Amino acid sequence: MYYLKTSAAFDSAHFLKGYEGKCANIHGHRWTVEVSIKGEELQNDGTKRGMLIDFGDLKKKVRSLADSFDHALIYEKGSLRSATAEALKDEGFALIEVPFRPTAENFARHFYELLSLDGLSVCSVTVYETPDNCAVYEA
Repeated sequence: MYYLKTSAAFDSAHFLKGYEGKCANIHGHRWTVEVSIKGEELQNDGTKRGMLIDFGDLKKKVRSLADSFDHALIYEKGSLRSATAEALKDEGFALIEVPFRPTAENFARHFYELLSLDGLSVCSVTVYETPDNCAVYEA
């Protein structure tokens, strides 16, 4: 079995509605997403001979996903009043509503699912919320 790993990072804000502690307030992170893919067969011909997938193609997919969350307020559906969300949008702020509580654990699973749907044979996704704290999702 062959394994490849790449990573990308993005900066965003979030909060955890209903949490008792500092994370109930809007705060930011430099999120790092590490993606591991696997495969048994390398390509046999062409310019990608001897490769599972071109690292450039893998990096592009992971970077594109990270970029889609960059510099936004990510919030769980129903955790902001609609008037609050509209006021923030009217001010020009980037908002991303997700159907889950925006924790590292849920992001790891979400990114795993999105990249799998994009055709990658994902074996794990690790999401670092800080340099020392991360969550890993494997199906």
